[in-house]
Amino acid sequence: MSNKLVLIDTSVWILFLRKHPPPVVEEEVGRLLAEDSVAISPMIRLELLGGTRTSAEFNRLQGRLDALHRLPADEATWDKAAELAFLLRQQGKVIPYTDLLIGAAAIVADVLLLHADRHFDLMAEDSNLRVRSMVRQEGEE
Repeated sequence: MSNKLVLIDTSVWILFLRKHPPPVVEEEVGRLLAEDSVAISPMIRLELLGGTRTSAEFNRLQGRLDALHRLPADEATWDKAAELAFLLRQQGKVIPYTDLLIGAAAIVADVLLLHADRHFDLMAEDSNLRVRSMVRQEGEE
């Protein structure tokens, strides 16, 4: 995988897909999309599509997601997620398995993870997960 790709977490997509997204999120995601630098993992895809309300919304979003670079959810990713779960628990950090799988996908593919979820900052403290946090944007309108 190209390390120029950026895996955008569900937490950022949710902000971006709002009727009035925070300007900094709209700018950053828009720039990455224009540069064709956006990657998606199967877990993020599941979270986004599973949250749609109508068939039309599902189909529209699925079409947009299909245009992104896909990271695999192969055995290496699952193994890395399990290793992370163990190592982080040893540090007293209990991270949701969905986030561990997303973080593992970013590590295995050697891509930056753009997020608005504090769990990823915690993961990055004790792993080689590379992150860019937009946590401060989540409450902004």
